[in-house]
Parts: sequence; C-alpha cells; structure tokens
Amino acid sequence: MNRTMPEWLKDAVFYEIYPQSYQDSNGDGIGDIPGMTSRLPYIKSLGCNAIWLNPLFDSPFKDAGYDVRDYKKVAPRYGTNEDLYHFFDEAHKLGMHVFLDLVPGHTSEEHPWFLESGKAARNEYSDRYIWTDFWLYGIPNHPYIGGECERNGVYMLNFFKCQPALNYGFAKIDYPWQQRPEDPDPMATREAMRDVCRFWLGHGCDGFRVDMADSLVKEDEGKKKTGEVWQDILGSLRKEFPQAAFVSEWSNPAQSLLGASFDMDFYLDHPGNGYNTLVRDYETKGGDHSYFAKDRGGDIERFLADYLPKYEKTAGEGYISFLTGNHDTPRISYHLDRRETALAYALFATLPGVPFLYYGDEIGMRYQSELPTKEGGYTRTGSRTPMQWSAGKNAGFSDGDEKDLYLPVDADYEKVNVAAEEADPGSLLHTVRDLLALRHGEKELQADGSFAVVYEKKEDPLFVYRRGGILLALNPSGEEKTLPAGTDGTPLYTIGTLTKQDGNLVLGPQSFAALRS
Repeated sequence: MNRTMPEWLKDAVFYEIYPQSYQDSNGDGIGDIPGMTSRLPYIKSLGCNAIWLNPLFDSPFKDAGYDVRDYKKVAPRYGTNEDLYHFFDEAHKLGMHVFLDLVPGHTSEEHPWFLESGKAARNEYSDRYIWTDFWLYGIPNHPYIGGECERNGVYMLNFFKCQPALNYGFAKIDYPWQQRPEDPDPMATREAMRDVCRFWLGHGCDGFRVDMADSLVKEDEGKKKTGEVWQDILGSLRKEFPQAAFVSEWSNPAQSLLGASFDMDFYLDHPGNGYNTLVRDYETKGGDHSYFAKDRGGDIERFLADYLPKYEKTAGEGYISFLTGNHDTPRISYHLDRRETALAYALFATLPGVPFLYYGDEIGMRYQSELPTKEGGYTRTGSRTPMQWSAGKNAGFSDGDEKDLYLPVDADYEKVNVAAEEADPGSLLHTVRDLLALRHGEKELQADGSFAVVYEKKEDPLFVYRRGGILLALNPSGEEKTLPAGTDGTPLYTIGTLTKQDGNLVLGPQSFAALRS
C-alpha cells in the first residue's frame, strides 16, 4: 500500500442517517440531532460502529441540504452546532465514528460567497464560481444561468438551478474566462473547502462522505486534474488529522482510490453495472433479472465481470463500499422480498471493503413510489420517509401532529417497525445483527481480507467464494444446490439450510452459508 489508511476502517460498518426523517425530539415533525443522539445505542446494537449523516448545514433546502448556505453552521431545524458536537462525543463514547456529508462542487445560490460573486464590482469572491465574461456567452456543454445577477456574465451550474458550480478550474482551456486548476482563484476555492473540513474535524468529526466528488475540475477527461485536487486537499488534512477518513461518491475506484487518494469509493447503483445486476436490475425489458430475485434469470457472472477488475486493480489501495441503499435510490425492498433481501445483505456483509447500511433497510422499510417530491427529492422522495420505530403514534418518529411530519409515515408501519422485529427472532433485523456480528468476529471477513472466487458458472445461481480460511456460499434460487467437490468446513452461520448428502454439502433453496474450512 502506498499510504496508510486509518486502522479503524478495517472493521467499520457504516449506518446512513437522513436527519430529517430519523427521530424528532421536539414535536415539530422534523428529525433532529437530539433525536439522533437518543438512538445511538440502537445503532450500536445493530453492529454498526460508524455513521454517515446526510447534510446538516444551513440551507434553503431546495435540494434537501445539498444546497449549502453556510458550511460551518448547523441548520436550525436540526439544532445547534453544540448539539452536533455533543453527538460526536456521545458516538465516540460508544466506540463509533461519525462522517458528515461534504458538498464541495457547489453551494446554494444564497451562499454569501455567491452573492458577492454576482456583484458587478470585482471582489475576492468574483471568481469563486465559474462565470463567462459576457452576458450573452454561455458555457459550452454545461448548464448555465443568466439574467439573475448584476455582473456581466452567466454562471455555470453543477446540478440543480439552485447550485452554482464552484471554480476549481478547467483541465482544457478554450476561452479567456476559463482558469486552470493551479490559478489563484481555483486554489482559493480549494483552500476554502479544506478550511471547512478542518473546522469540523477539529470539533470531533471523523471524516466525510464527499458528494459528487468527481465534479470539481471541468472538461477533465479521465478526471486526472480532479484527482490531483483531491490529493492536495486530502494529503494536507491527513497530516493534521491522521485518523480521518474519506469516502467518495464517484463509483470509479481506479480514479477515486488510485487517482484521488480516497480511502473508500461507493459502488453506486448505475443501470447495468455489477451492483445494479445484484439487487436493482428491473429497468430492463422483461422484468426483474436481479441476481437475488428468486428464479428470475439473474447471473452472478454479470456482477463479477464488472466487480473483479475494479477490485483487482485497487486491492490494497483503498476500499470499494457496497451499500444496501441510500437517499438517492429506491429501497432494496422495492423488488426484493425479505428472504431475497437477507441473502443480498449476506453478500454485502462478507465482501471486501467497508459496507454501508441505509436507515430502515434493517427492518425492510418500503420504497413509497407514489409520494410527490419533497425538497428536490423527486423519485428519491419515497426512500426518505420517517423511520418506523414502533406501532405507536407516527411510528414513534414524532409526537407532533401528523400533518406536520416532514414526510408521511408509510401505511405499513404497524407491522414493519423496530419494536415488532426486535420481538421476532426470525426477523430481518435479527439477521442483520447476526451478519454484522459474524463480520466483526472474523477478521478474514473484514475490509482488507483476501477474496477469491471458488465457483461461478453462467446461468447457475450458485456462487462460492473464499475470504482467507472462510468459505462462503450463496444460493438465491428456489432449488437446492450441491457445492463443488472438496468443499467442506465447519458451519459458522447459515441462512436457510445446509446439509450433507453422499459426502457433499448441499445448500438449500434461498440459502447462505459461511464455513470455516
């Protein structure tokens, strides 16, 4: 390994919290930091020892907080900065680490930097964002906005209309108004983002999930210049905070881990990629062909063809992070039933890298596809509904009036909630706890353990792989499968059945087994 990553990442399992939907402590219908703090023991009980908080910073909330108005101030609806510092402290007492969500590529159009940037008179923020030099000149191949500021130019967007792009420069210069990444203004933007990170790391934050991490330098084919920017930012932060860690929303580990020196990179749900073929392959014609959808024609080779080259190229240089879901994707339960979901979790919990569990996925919360958009959520809104804690009022999320809730509680909350699943030893919640306990208890199953494919065959659902001295076998089909000859060991954990017939191990329908070989 060319650099040393924080030791704690090897055994880390993250839990993602959407703050406005997790736990309301004051009855206003919106989740908040004191509410999250009260649930830390529950998160710890799952086997999660790290937390990723979606944006908590001051914002107009046109994109649910991904439009930041003040990077150093907690949004009042969640509490105060002191509340967040207390959250860090309480998590640390439980042996947990906490990531904040950094949005480096853009701000809100209401951010003071942008308001100054839009003024006609030159000032230190004039080139903090990307502007052309004339009001009729657009930005080729990029969305832009004109007619809203007094300065003579138009500005580039990084995503929504409310999110002007910060200036990290252009890798390819074609116009006089473009700047290089090494020019003074892009360097000032870089330093401003480093300053934001220093502020929160100095108050107890343990690292960041970085939103749209590949979006910094424009016209950057291959993302080489963007990688250089991150190497500079992260390199200096690591000298000051050697235990801090960083995960990128990039989904290209060769670029993010090798080129940009991130510790982790998300394996995101992009149509047709390896992760998508496992649990969300329902966008193609002919129905759902996800590997874990029972007897739907899923194929583990499609996953491996995409995953293995990425893993082999980056092994030892950072971690590929599998996630059960996140605030941007339909919940895993949208097309998978509970047994199918449990088997998917078994794979995610036993692959190399650092896994992420999305709040509510541990109890199989549903994706509410019928919900209208909220704070720029659009089709993502249905994955952001209130956490279902109990069969009581508002699912235990809030004591406030139902009409004031951030989003409506799903109608199935009286059946699907934490309290009900705690009482059922066979529940998905208990399966999650068992799988994470297995991972924590066996070092070979943790982030940096070895990985080798033992058996896979096109159109055969059986998948057998090895992590050191542990053999793992998955059978998502409705038929029993005989493991390859010579496969044997002492069972450590099973979902479903594992039997011995005529000297061979047989994995029952929709089953998983971990064996010490």
